[in-house]
Amino acid sequence: MKGFRDQGSELFKLMIKTRSFAGLLFLFLFALSPIVLAQSSNSGIADQVALVTEFDVNGLKVLVKRRASAPTVAAGLFIRGGARNINKENAGIESFMLNVAGEASRKYSRAVVRRELARTGSSVSAGSNNDYSVFSLASTRQNFARSWDIYTDLIINPTFANADVNRIRDGIVTGLRERESNADNFLQILQDRIIYAKHPYENDVNGSIETLNSFTAADLRNYHKKIMKTSRLLLVVVGDVDAEDLKSRVAAKLGKLPRGNYKEASFPALDFSKPTLNVTTRSLPTNYVQGVFDAPPLSSPDYSAMRVAITALQSRVFQEVRVKRQLSYAPNAGLKSLSSNTANSYVTAVDANQAVSVMLQEISRLKTTPLRPQIISRLSGHFLTVYYLNQQTNGAQVAELAKYELIGGGWRNAFEFLKLLRGVSSEDVQNVSQKYMKNIRFVVVGNPQAIEKDIFLQQTD
Repeated sequence: MKGFRDQGSELFKLMIKTRSFAGLLFLFLFALSPIVLAQSSNSGIADQVALVTEFDVNGLKVLVKRRASAPTVAAGLFIRGGARNINKENAGIESFMLNVAGEASRKYSRAVVRRELARTGSSVSAGSNNDYSVFSLASTRQNFARSWDIYTDLIINPTFANADVNRIRDGIVTGLRERESNADNFLQILQDRIIYAKHPYENDVNGSIETLNSFTAADLRNYHKKIMKTSRLLLVVVGDVDAEDLKSRVAAKLGKLPRGNYKEASFPALDFSKPTLNVTTRSLPTNYVQGVFDAPPLSSPDYSAMRVAITALQSRVFQEVRVKRQLSYAPNAGLKSLSSNTANSYVTAVDANQAVSVMLQEISRLKTTPLRPQIISRLSGHFLTVYYLNQQTNGAQVAELAKYELIGGGWRNAFEFLKLLRGVSSEDVQNVSQKYMKNIRFVVVGNPQAIEKDIFLQQTD
């Protein structure tokens, strides 16, 4: 325990000096994690599953999680497919369509929608990622019936008025123009272009300026008609809602959508057959670096062990790169949760060569040196604590249930995941580190003259 205790002590000193509230919160949760871990062990998975009711209405799968006495209700209508639904020519149309749909319907004008949502304390919103899209509702319990009627009419009967199309387009295009001005955003854009080449994910679900400017109101109507089939959809509702009452509400409106015959295809594997380095020149005071490597998807048995391994790597990178050597303010490591999944290590540094060398050394150490059981326990416990904090809202629980149902092997796995985390061993962490943390593909934004290619392309097997 001494090494880990020393690490916590150094972090605590650093947080005190920098007055980092977030850092102090991390340490508080870190100390609390064994308690939370024990409590989570006592909570029954069956009890959590029992709170969820599942039913089907004309091909539309519905999940309802009852949270007794919750003052709010959250709902999300999810569209399956994500990047598989679009191509180079119409990239961004699904997200654009959903955002415009939220403006007005045949029954409710734009002015009425805004007035009623404000009056009832409700909101509607839309978003897309590489695997699926969502049109969501947040409402107070007492006003749920009214907000539900507005929400479902926006889904079924959007007007796609030219004025709404143009206004929403202008906002999205402005955001697209600005995103490359930020070096971190630009790094992510470049990484996606390289890692997702010749893969469905290369079609940006947010679209481009060119595609967004090409869409007409008629295009959005046609896409809406094509995509709104119950076989493509998943509805998730969390709150103090009676499942039978909701079933009647769904049948009255959403259940009347055409069924269709959508069948979801699997994604091809991403290419991590060899290490690569791509450097883009920009005049910056520091170099922005991200190394991407393969990772198991959310549905994989390896995912929980990989989550613990990445948490360990994140802690070690922070300690070695920032605390000990002061090479970077915010080095990091992260794991995504996509169907074609990746993990990464990130750093901004003037001396990128030394920073990356240290990061690669820490990856090698994960592969060759077993973590002590006490460290595994605390890492798992810390993640569980953060997980519970992140699941406090109804909206977050809607998103979690949908994520597991759509890409995680089924919604019940949302509750099994905590159990799987507790079962991760040192050997499991070593195995996933050896299996996935190799052939790292680096993307750099900064000074190419400051980058030593051999350091970045060295193998970490």
